[in-house]
Amino acid sequence: MTGALSQLDLTLSLVTIVALLALSAFFSGSETALTAASRAWIHGRAREGDRRAQIVERLITDRERLIGAILLGNNLVNILASALATRSFLLLTGEAGVAYATLVMTALVLIFAEVLPKSYAIADPNRTALKVAYPILWVVTIFSPIVALIQRIVRMTLAVFGIDLSSRREVLSVHEELKDAIDLGAREGVLRKSYRHMLGSILDLDEITVEEVMIHRRAMTMVNLEDPPGRIVDTVIESGHTRIPVYDGEPENIVGILHAKDVLRALRQIGDPDRIDIRALMHEPWFVPETTTLREQLNAFLRRRAHFALVVDEYGALQGLVTLEDILEEIVGDILDEFDVADQGIRIQDDGWVLVDGTVTIRDLNRRFDWNLPDDEAATIAGLLIYEAETIPIVGQRFVFHGFEFEVVGRRRNQITQIRMRPLTSRPPGQARPASRMVERAGGGGGATGPRPESEDGRPLSAEGSDSDGHDRD
Repeated sequence: MTGALSQLDLTLSLVTIVALLALSAFFSGSETALTAASRAWIHGRAREGDRRAQIVERLITDRERLIGAILLGNNLVNILASALATRSFLLLTGEAGVAYATLVMTALVLIFAEVLPKSYAIADPNRTALKVAYPILWVVTIFSPIVALIQRIVRMTLAVFGIDLSSRREVLSVHEELKDAIDLGAREGVLRKSYRHMLGSILDLDEITVEEVMIHRRAMTMVNLEDPPGRIVDTVIESGHTRIPVYDGEPENIVGILHAKDVLRALRQIGDPDRIDIRALMHEPWFVPETTTLREQLNAFLRRRAHFALVVDEYGALQGLVTLEDILEEIVGDILDEFDVADQGIRIQDDGWVLVDGTVTIRDLNRRFDWNLPDDEAATIAGLLIYEAETIPIVGQRFVFHGFEFEVVGRRRNQITQIRMRPLTSRPPGQARPASRMVERAGGGGGATGPRPESEDGRPLSAEGSDSDGHDRD
């Protein structure tokens, strides 16, 4: 009779252990599925009316309570299963049963209650999360009082050591999550390169100012109100631009904007260009600070139904102009019409070098070649070179930084006009490294003083072919 009872007891214990391991597997898989599920996918299903998705969305909103309830249930069933296994092995083998139970339960829990369910859940976390939505909701509801008590004890214990969990909790940035998702999709081949740049640029509109995309005042076409009307009309027609700033005497004194359509309409009506009243055709100029973000400027363009604004610094000095097209080009890339020349500032050479005008922006280079040059300290490639060199380089000087080699091939006065550059083969293009070390030039003639660059192994790079005054070699 006793033997039969012992056999029945062992059978019941075995069945109970299997059931507890199944519950442990359920908790482990649920934890993986609910933490790995795409919030965007779940939110989309919830908006479509899927009740299970709505439950999952509510559960993952309070992750601390969710994880606490799952861990409580998982540990509870694991401890019960281990206790029953130890008791059963003690009945079968005596004192050695403790060691046997430890080995067997470790293997069973590791394989069937951890690795197997988590592997299954991670293969399709979204749909797995929907499957476990209702059971986990019951678990969280039942264990909520105990979880709340445990959380309170944990916070009080950590407070003794001066640790405040509430101050350390990071707010999830949807902006960063979207950027990471876009980069991941592009890396895995789901998103085309052009789409990645377009979506990333939209997210970056709050981080880019008009100063970084504006047309510098040196490159602006302007007309002087003191010039004869005929000369002004010729300049407007020959410029190929729709809107032309008008200054009175000094280029800093912008008094209006001429629209090419108004000029052509007046020319058709009057016939004689010298009889056109330029002042009557001018529109009020619109000035914006250079610190305005692209998102703010885009919204301002839409509100005012305008396409053109002049950019000034904090002192009111003219810095350049920005158009609606400049902002759109930051999103979709260059917008070319029949008068534009594609990539006029970037030329790929046969030897693998890229010849770049100094005014080309770093963002344009990164977008075209999928590089990762930093654009925090400078907007143009010439600005980056000057920032890293901490001087204005002369023609022929070479530099190595951020995984690229640079050579100055053109300089006009204090402006770097052309640069040759190429990514180094020793590291992936765009991998950042500190700027190259510099040594003082022993004695350059004609004022060509300043730091001389070194290669990565410390040897000075050549500066042959540079002229004494630092201007273009032609």
